[in-house]
Amino acid sequence: MSKKITYRDIVFDIVKQIPAGKVASYGQISKLIPGCTARMVGYALASLPNDSGVPWQRVINSKGKISPHGAGFGSAMQRALLEQEGIIFSKDNSIEMSIYSWIS
Repeated sequence: MSKKITYRDIVFDIVKQIPAGKVASYGQISKLIPGCTARMVGYALASLPNDSGVPWQRVINSKGKISPHGAGFGSAMQRALLEQEGIIFSKDNSIEMSIYSWIS
């Protein structure tokens, strides 16, 4: 019997396509999946196991900022991972989407 493909599986497959040094917003990802919302993308990414291989850090909010993660630890990790990929944050802790967005 084949495994039923869920919206979470589709989210993960899309996020795996975002190259290092690029980001996409939750909303941008959701628009690629019929019936999906930005919140659903967030829930899917929050359910990832630590060793998933999905580059979750490359998904940010529509304002170009990192959305809060559990007690702030995840947010700091996400920023560090993005900076390691060459992404530069502005003084207001945002990412210039016109430079780093994977989807135009």
